[in-house]
Amino acid sequence: ITGGGEKFFSAGWDLKAAAEGEAPDADFGSGGFAGLTEIFDLDKPVIAAVNGYAFGGGFELALAADFIVCAENASFALPEAKLGIVPDSGGVLRLPKLLPPAIVNEMVMTGRRMSAEEALRWGVVNRVVSQSELMDSARELAQQLVNSAPLAIAALKEIYRATSEMPVEEGYRYIRSGVLKHYPSVLHSEDALEGPQAFAEKRDPVWKGR
Repeated sequence: ITGGGEKFFSAGWDLKAAAEGEAPDADFGSGGFAGLTEIFDLDKPVIAAVNGYAFGGGFELALAADFIVCAENASFALPEAKLGIVPDSGGVLRLPKLLPPAIVNEMVMTGRRMSAEEALRWGVVNRVVSQSELMDSARELAQQLVNSAPLAIAALKEIYRATSEMPVEEGYRYIRSGVLKHYPSVLHSEDALEGPQAFAEKRDPVWKGR
């Protein structure tokens, strides 16, 4: 996902519409953010290519992606508190999983901006590139993902979702409990045979997704 120009990835809620009476929760549900901020079981990886400002809902949209590639001019902020609202489309929930409390508090309570380089230092984004290289870098990352088995990707995302709050030992046992959908499928898939066979034959694997 990406924005339509060089200045904005997304500036979030339309403040003119808000001034005219649009409700703060107008973006909730499947219609807002294309539903991305509220889809918690998506098996396919999502890359956000951020060029320019990612403010408010725009930052929340990027945080809902699995990977963020951004241009050097990218800037991130959650200024909702300064507008009398809160970043409740995932920002106040996802950002604390990425940053220390002191940084989160400053960003959500004062709306301070985070530059692309600072976001990279904190691990909020995966890559920072020049504006001209942004889409090529995002596509390069997408191709690297395509080179991995789709069932394995789906299983990894499922495991992350299910065990992120568990102690390691509990998560280890949970993975092998038979509760998960994709993990057992991967173990007995054609792709699980194709990977080692392709390696032995010194060729690229041909994934079938089954």
